[in-house]
Amino acid sequence: MRQGVLARCIACAALVLLVSAPAVAADMHQGKVVKAGEGKLTMTDTAGKNEHMHDVASNAAVTCEGKTCGLADVKAGDMVTVTTETKDGKTMATKIEAKKAGS
Repeated sequence: MRQGVLARCIACAALVLLVSAPAVAADMHQGKVVKAGEGKLTMTDTAGKNEHMHDVASNAAVTCEGKTCGLADVKAGDMVTVTTETKDGKTMATKIEAKKAGS
């Protein structure tokens, strides 16, 4: 009987933790780099329109042509796939995959 009560308590505690965890929403989109550096990425959509800027997380995973690189290695004109996550109302780029235009 004690084991049943203990199991229910553990299940309830797990449910409370799951429900109270902060929600993280991820989004991914592609476009063309206008400027990158100093914790920010400015880009357009794939058609070269709708310029917008992302704050880049300090621990963002950045790759150039499939190899690990830094945000400073991402150049204007590169095509990028950007993954953003919104946590506690703040949206940050957490993953940037860059490829040279035409590659």
